Amino acid sequence: MRASVLRGVRDIALVERPVPEPGPREVLVQVTSVGTCGSDAHYYEHGRIGPFVVEAPLILGHEAGGVVVACGAEVTRHAPGQRVAVEPGVPCFVCDQCRGGRYNLCPDMRFYATPPVDGAFCEYVAVHEEFAHAVPDAISDDAAGLLEPLSVGIWACRKGRVAPGSRVLITGAGPIGLVAAQTARAFGATEVVVTDVNPRRLALAAELGATGTIDARQTSPAESGYQPDVLLECSGVPSAAVGGIRAVGRAGRAVLVGMGGDELALPLSHVQNFEIELTGTFRYANTWPTAIALASSGAVDLDRLVTHRFGLAEVEQALTVPTRDEAAVKAVVRPQE
Repeated sequence: MRASVLRGVRDIALVERPVPEPGPREVLVQVTSVGTCGSDAHYYEHGRIGPFVVEAPLILGHEAGGVVVACGAEVTRHAPGQRVAVEPGVPCFVCDQCRGGRYNLCPDMRFYATPPVDGAFCEYVAVHEEFAHAVPDAISDDAAGLLEPLSVGIWACRKGRVAPGSRVLITGAGPIGLVAAQTARAFGATEVVVTDVNPRRLALAAELGATGTIDARQTSPAESGYQPDVLLECSGVPSAAVGGIRAVGRAGRAVLVGMGGDELALPLSHVQNFEIELTGTFRYANTWPTAIALASSGAVDLDRLVTHRFGLAEVEQALTVPTRDEAAVKAVVRPQE
């Protein structure tokens, strides 16, 4: 099969790799669409994210959907021809975190495109049958892959306990902020305000259901007077995180989703005096059924996020398109093209 391989910093090549052999409980998936993520671009630009270092050729890409073409001997959940979305992390199933339902925190998680585990910028992947989720025809090939970032938004809303009547502030109108905003509305939030420095993305947030937007170049959330119950910080920008936390009302909740620096200077007096609950998120757990329901019902529009499409030989262009086009939101790679 063809595979797009990161060989070093800013060094991607299209190579031939063996088609993976599915294990007893794995299915072989012909990949039809893979979304590009900021983590993919970071590995491309820097060769590492924190302790995860690219030390050998690595296939990037973890937002994948496709079609089952073969099944291992013990597979019971799928048959060839089934369209699926790939949940890109398979845990050990037996550690304390897995047994407690928090498999996203499994210390032995094997997550796509996280060194040394290969991802999905290739024509075929083998995945455990429990992590290949059947999708209906109402979900497009691109949207099947983008159920992965939607799961990040769902997990953030769950961690923030977004519920009917919630007032939510989302800092950052990138793909995660945009799916988080749609998810918050689907969870019943009556007010969802999104901040960003990009007016195009703010306009898209409004189109997708945000009840209000704030141009962060002109006004901080705290200065705007908006006082949410829940902050979903999706930008990874320290100043946005601090400004968002300062805006949260009494007994509110702040969820740090965006990946920024390793440390953050907290507005501690506000956190203490208002008894703000502060938490981080790490990927997701048990979100795919909800993601499929939201996308197939139309409550969340994933296709609207896709602004660019590329073939497998164009992965480098896909990863760098945000640097060339301010209107870029989400680029997808079609490995069969």
